[in-house]
Amino acid sequence: MKFHVNRDVFSEAVSFVVKLLPQRNPQPILAGVLIEASDSGLSLAAFDYEASARTTIEATVDEPGTILVHGRLLSEIASRLPNAPIQIEQDEENGIVLTCGSARFTLASMPVQEYPAIPEVSGEAGLVPAEDFATAISQVAFAASRDDVTPVLTGVQLEVAGNELSLVATDRYRVALREIPWDAGTTTAGDEATTALVPARTLTEVGKTFAHSGDIQVAFSGTGDREIIAFTAGNKTVTSLLIKGNFPPVRRLFPEQTDHYAVVNTAELAEAVRRVSLVLDRSAPLRFTFTAEGVSMDASGTEQARATEAVDATLTGEEVTLGLNPQYLLEALSAVKSEFTRITFTSSDNANKLSPVLITPQTSGTPESFKYLLQPNLLLR
Repeated sequence: MKFHVNRDVFSEAVSFVVKLLPQRNPQPILAGVLIEASDSGLSLAAFDYEASARTTIEATVDEPGTILVHGRLLSEIASRLPNAPIQIEQDEENGIVLTCGSARFTLASMPVQEYPAIPEVSGEAGLVPAEDFATAISQVAFAASRDDVTPVLTGVQLEVAGNELSLVATDRYRVALREIPWDAGTTTAGDEATTALVPARTLTEVGKTFAHSGDIQVAFSGTGDREIIAFTAGNKTVTSLLIKGNFPPVRRLFPEQTDHYAVVNTAELAEAVRRVSLVLDRSAPLRFTFTAEGVSMDASGTEQARATEAVDATLTGEEVTLGLNPQYLLEALSAVKSEFTRITFTSSDNANKLSPVLITPQTSGTPESFKYLLQPNLLLR
């Protein structure tokens, strides 16, 4: 094998395919990047049995062939090379020699025959606007659980119904939901919704990578224990093995809009919460009191530290006092992406159970595509 390629193009391609690889892989072979050189250019791919990334780039190929080389090391080298074309070839001992300007690296190759086959996707597909999809992921993925004890909660549930794609995540204490347009093209949608439970970490990388890619093709494929989803934009494709299990039916937790709510400036509330919560213990709730005059916050921490602050708010309905996790609230306010936020106080038939608050953007005349449900904390004082 021997080829010449633009340094910046090659560096960006290697960086893309290694992003999804875990920092420590129990199987050394899975730390590799598979590079295939042919008359049509270069194909670079990485796969760890759960997620894969593949891209194709232009290159001058003198001798076609396939090599497997340590991905993160190659990415670090490529990002620091001088501004000159890269030449890569195999030496007589099957090592890889990389030359760029006066820089020369000799790298060990890995056995290509031991590398697993990159998954191919050929199932039903649709299109989503890349910018909307990336925004939706950023508004939802943070609400997924980071505890692997319950794997289904570490994913984001994607659900296609008609011309709409919804993303839902929960960690039992909160639920985030966002809906965006879905273009099924010529595919005839069935009566049943198509669902896919995608690991939140993988989906977050997809959002970052494809945010400015125009449209993203989303395809569902596979059966049984090898169901996968693929995201393709331009010359890049990411696939992910789906999480098996039943995602909890959290949609039914969202209440119908009620007449008991407060409207507050999003930035002002966020800044106040950040300041007041400085004195709180890490897991302690922040006390909020909503009145006709506004919303006041009260925090008591260790060593007699205490903080209070109030911001303007418009309240519809009776006064209410409750405790909220400040970090969970701040993440919701960041996801609202609106100048004003509506905080709706829900009611429950169970008098002994705290009712969640519904957080949405305060907009006029348009249905809310983002909803965030947050369970209050019990106040001990």
